[in-house]
Amino acid sequence: MYFMSRPRDVFLVDFACYKPVDELRVSHDIFIQRAALLFTEENLEFQKKILEKSGLGHSTYLPESMWRMPPNTCMAEARKEIETVIFGAIDEVLAKTGIKALDIGILIVNSSLFNPIPSLCSMIINQYKLKSDVLSYNLGGMGCSAGLIAVDLAKQLLQVHLNSYALIVSTENISLSWYKGNKRSMLISNCLFRMGGAAILLSNQPSDGLQAKYKIIHTVRTHKGIDDRDHKCTYQEEDTNGHIGVSLSKDLGEVAQEALKTNITSLSKLVLPISEKILILVNLIARKLFLIQIKPYLPDFKLAFEHFCIHPGGKGLLDKLEKNLKLTGWQLEPSRMTLYRFGNTSSSSLWYELAYVEAKGRVKKGDRVWQIALGAGFKCNSAVWRAIRNVDPTLEKNPWMDEIQSFPIQMDCGQ
Repeated sequence: MYFMSRPRDVFLVDFACYKPVDELRVSHDIFIQRAALLFTEENLEFQKKILEKSGLGHSTYLPESMWRMPPNTCMAEARKEIETVIFGAIDEVLAKTGIKALDIGILIVNSSLFNPIPSLCSMIINQYKLKSDVLSYNLGGMGCSAGLIAVDLAKQLLQVHLNSYALIVSTENISLSWYKGNKRSMLISNCLFRMGGAAILLSNQPSDGLQAKYKIIHTVRTHKGIDDRDHKCTYQEEDTNGHIGVSLSKDLGEVAQEALKTNITSLSKLVLPISEKILILVNLIARKLFLIQIKPYLPDFKLAFEHFCIHPGGKGLLDKLEKNLKLTGWQLEPSRMTLYRFGNTSSSSLWYELAYVEAKGRVKKGDRVWQIALGAGFKCNSAVWRAIRNVDPTLEKNPWMDEIQSFPIQMDCGQ
């Protein structure tokens, strides 16, 4: 009876991150040169300062639509971008795993700002000729944390559908979400977000437990949308001239930290060793029962995880999380280098980070990985994975492999 009722193991067989062609690389100077045709002199200077402080390097990617003058942000270009990224990532993950498209029983796609008709799921089903009874889900408008929402959804579906493969595709569309106005809170997104996407293959088949890379241990989702400030700190709207963009409020950093704190409270009970739980309890008793004026105890998550993949929303956010979580530069390295090399690719960023850890040869059997995603709503989601085997970087194909020896790079003070 126990074996029939216990949760089924869900494995991450493998994943792939799309790497655009070199011709689409954009430096800060090129970005500003092209922006000069669209924005006021004051806002050009504003964007230049954002770029200098962002943590982005000079080899991130923008789609073909953004290389035209002026940028051609039409539906056709948006479709072209999304097809290039999604098909590129899926082709690679199928090649890496040897799984046939017809074997996929569950398909989940998340893209916040580009949700055409037919859906992106339908586009994939048509391209790869998936079977007619495939369960497809299209998640829209859920922000940078949507990738882990997709993982959680897949995990729950794989509890019910036996011997199934679930394909997750996480991406964002730059072409159609590019802001053309001069409202500064909306210009920040133009500076931070870049082209990218990832495809992830999950399985509940026992045989995959021998060849898969990771096993999912926990997913924890928290939502702060009940608060108006949290709900509107990342908000899509029109400016006074009718240009649509995503406004990022000045409260975003504080909101993100509070959302993370709420998520950590739930996650701590599941992952922390007993020694840390005792310290939390002693601190709580001292503050609440004896009214001692001390700060709440912040647990040491380095005792619970070997690797950290934190959403690279920007350098400022990573700086705060590094301090608040008491992490080392080595532990934040995957997040900082992903932001530097690929920019903020939204929900797929976490997979570029995990690919970095693998390319460095750091993943060993039994290692625990904590993925932390933050996104509009406001949401904070966590996924915890355990490595089933060592990941040999010499056998890997991922976007870092041909340049991993150049990383980590020494960051300038402004970056």
